[in-house]
Amino acid sequence: MTDDNIDVTPRRKPVQARSRERVNSILKHAAEIFTEVGVDSTSMSAIARRSDMSLASLYRYFPNKAAIVKAIAETHVEKMEDVMRARLADTDIYEVIDVLVDFYYDFYRNEPGYAAIWSGVEAMPELRELDFQELYHNARDVDARLKQVFPHLSDTRRWNASLLLPRSTGSMLRLAVTLPETEATALVAEIKRMARAYLKELATP
Repeated sequence: MTDDNIDVTPRRKPVQARSRERVNSILKHAAEIFTEVGVDSTSMSAIARRSDMSLASLYRYFPNKAAIVKAIAETHVEKMEDVMRARLADTDIYEVIDVLVDFYYDFYRNEPGYAAIWSGVEAMPELRELDFQELYHNARDVDARLKQVFPHLSDTRRWNASLLLPRSTGSMLRLAVTLPETEATALVAEIKRMARAYLKELATP
């Protein structure tokens, strides 16, 4: 989607409410088009038309399509991190697996632009970096929760588990959303079983 030399920094930071609304509108419409035709087939002109603005106006907010992709991806990460942090704090550790797997699966499948953008994560350095940032943010939250419920675990094993759980389940869920719904539902059930079994192993002193 991009290369290491492309600037993906938004041209202006929205401060006023009207500017924030305009940026949110651009991202919303861009995500819709990405879902419909894919990122590579989407032009800046198409995003401008869908957003009911001139191409020149669009460029005042974003220098290129890659910057829009990154901005949408950042909103995805923020939404998911907020939910994960809240669920970890107020849900039983075994129940939280089902809650989070269901949430992530629904988000991956239905959030506008998600599948189109993140299917190309390896092609865009900025997305790879964002993906790793999300992993380590999630791992720190998981690590704090595991420390509460499994105090017998060593720091090393607990941290490794905190990396493994979100990465393995997330990778399998991204696969699940590419499958027909019946197959995906069956795979999601197995993902839950895998994660619960791993938690039971961790619980054993």
